[in-house]
Amino acid sequence: MRVVQAARRRIRGRVGEGLDERPFAGVTPLAWAGVVGPVLFTVMFVGQELFRRDEYSPMAEPVSALEAGPNGWVQQVNFVVFGLLTIAFAIGLHLGVRKTRAGILGPALLFVSGIGLLLAAVFPLREDAAGITYDPGGHIVAGLAFFASSAIGLIVLSRRLARDPRWQSIATYTRMAGAVSVVGFVVMGAIVMPDDALLHEWAGLAQRLLILVVLFPCRIVLSLRLLQVAGGRR
Repeated sequence: MRVVQAARRRIRGRVGEGLDERPFAGVTPLAWAGVVGPVLFTVMFVGQELFRRDEYSPMAEPVSALEAGPNGWVQQVNFVVFGLLTIAFAIGLHLGVRKTRAGILGPALLFVSGIGLLLAAVFPLREDAAGITYDPGGHIVAGLAFFASSAIGLIVLSRRLARDPRWQSIATYTRMAGAVSVVGFVVMGAIVMPDDALLHEWAGLAQRLLILVVLFPCRIVLSLRLLQVAGGRR
């Protein structure tokens, strides 16, 4: 009789595994942070571009170049807000996806991407007397931290998603977004971002394609799924 009861408990545990796991209520605002962060960041930098059309080229200059010149503090604040929201989102993901061995690594990398955004504000780009944008130190490292950890983080996270029935349907998409981001990161570092690079005149466009077409949509998809999980919906 005890054997039968134990077997029934195991069967119920397997059937219900992952279905009754509901993160605590505090996950919901963390999930919203993942939605608001990319959207607010984009609205803010696009708004700045519109106000600075005479001196700033979105096609040629990266978003960080908005820190240089007049009112650069606005973009610094934009980086800080996005960084804090990214950190909150990373914590929410860790709490909302089933725990696995070394599973913390994916959210941890996304957490690092938030730190990279904060560092981008602490070490802003500057403009010299001739109007040339330059890095006084630290900003390139911040950018590398953001893009590398964002891309690799999605790939690593996808492995954890694949083991949770509530997240399996977007695991492949997350992995592909991460892989495309890694390729984009390498290509930009090789032939786009360096001053003497072949496609340097299109650096701004390349960066915006990477974040607006690949990274940000994936983060929003993950955030929306996290909202569903937090609400107990499959």
